[in-house]
Amino acid sequence: MNLALWIGAGLLAAVALTGGVTKTFVPREKLAGAPGGGWTAGIEPGLIKALGVLELLAALGLLLPAALGVAPVVVPVTAVCWVLLMIGAMITHGRLGEFRFVALNVVYLALAAFIAWGRFGPEAFTV
Repeated sequence: MNLALWIGAGLLAAVALTGGVTKTFVPREKLAGAPGGGWTAGIEPGLIKALGVLELLAALGLLLPAALGVAPVVVPVTAVCWVLLMIGAMITHGRLGEFRFVALNVVYLALAAFIAWGRFGPEAFTV
């Protein structure tokens, strides 16, 4: 179980890192033309960059606290925050009729929920 949670956190961190770098450093016009990026056309660039920074922080929060042994409770808290972010993403993509991205967000949400459940519950990090 512990290994599955580490792998899940690593995969989710990779997703968060990719999304965070993209939203933080790719211009809005280019994002808007990419598959699944249509939602960015009507959003202020600062908000897009803020979401990107949050995703970068999530990538760190899913791995570093546990790996360094410093405040490992941040890992499941970050996973819960990711669940909330995915709910927002599902609503946004659903409103635009981008249902394959809704399905992808459901997968990310499920993985984050698994990490939160496992790290708050049976495989909680102990000090």
